[in-house]
Amino acid sequence: MIRAVVFLSLLAAAHAQFGWNGPKPSNIPTVAPQNQCSEQASCTCCLMLQRVHDMRTHFNNSLNDLEKATEKTMKALMDFKEKRVAFSAGLYKGFRCTTKSTSDQTAMYETVFINMGEGYDVDTGVFTAPVSGVYSITVTVYSDAGSENSQLHACAQLHVNGMTVAGASEQNTHDQEDSVSIVVARELNEGDEVSVNLPAGCMLCDDSHYNTFSAFLLYANY
Repeated sequence: MIRAVVFLSLLAAAHAQFGWNGPKPSNIPTVAPQNQCSEQASCTCCLMLQRVHDMRTHFNNSLNDLEKATEKTMKALMDFKEKRVAFSAGLYKGFRCTTKSTSDQTAMYETVFINMGEGYDVDTGVFTAPVSGVYSITVTVYSDAGSENSQLHACAQLHVNGMTVAGASEQNTHDQEDSVSIVVARELNEGDEVSVNLPAGCMLCDDSHYNTFSAFLLYANY
């Protein structure tokens, strides 16, 4: 079907280019089929055969170029699909608070909403960039002091390869509960590890996925 459409289009273009009174000086040189014209009387037939031959050659060349371009486009599409990366996870499935530690600890997000590219490891709480590129990374933080006038410790740090790149903290005795957020665009190399660190003394409480950790690839570095 595609070949027929392309052939008809080329046929119309060839008619407009060559006409039926002989090719223009700028036309592509023609090669007459052998043993087709041996007499002067057959000159008109010979000219028509030359035109058909030229059109067939032009059509085949154009079709080959089209098939190569289609193959290249399909390969690029497959590469794009393979490099789709997005993940999002919630802290806990029911109401629960992390243990207030005396040292830093990695937040473990147990409920995975999406993990396209398989970059997030639920067993370690670490997202490993599957491909190099620019990522959007978001952390939402929520905590509950448990009772009025108790110390609230809603704090977290975004780590890339163990280094803090952004932080959020809300510590006071005025609010029983509060929340903060981190949103960054960050260039990552393939294999870079991203995690949420809870500094010593910080505590997160979750119910209905108030605490989330998400990232998605904005564009890859080819």
